[in-house]
Amino acid sequence: MKIWVLNGPNLGRLDLRDHSIYGDITFKDLTDFCISTGKDLGLDVEVRQSDSETEIVHWLHDAADQKIPVAFNPAAFTHYSYAIRDAVAMLKAPVIEVHLSNPLSREEFRHTSVVSGVATGTIGGFGLLSYELALRALANLTRKSK
Repeated sequence: MKIWVLNGPNLGRLDLRDHSIYGDITFKDLTDFCISTGKDLGLDVEVRQSDSETEIVHWLHDAADQKIPVAFNPAAFTHYSYAIRDAVAMLKAPVIEVHLSNPLSREEFRHTSVVSGVATGTIGGFGLLSYELALRALANLTRKSK
């Protein structure tokens, strides 16, 4: 089963971000973790990251066309990108919104997600474990639908 893990802006620079929020991980650590976790779950995981809203929208369109389940960390786009929200709404397979941190424990502007309302579910606040939980959820959801 193919699963995409899509990541939004600034996540490619985790090593430079606030370690009290994001921990001591790099984007390579996140990528390796997701691929390894996916293998353990019998999933073929592809991890992508972009700072470009346009590129992310195109990836979501591709996922919709191919019916690929997605674990998606929209990062800052979570709070205001209606283009990304609309692209997520087109997905035919499950999509789990995922966050390393807990947006509700951070600044007030991060308390609103325009993506959550069209996602299958949301997981956040557990660091890399958030991604593992999202992959486990997708594995279970996709196996139940077959």
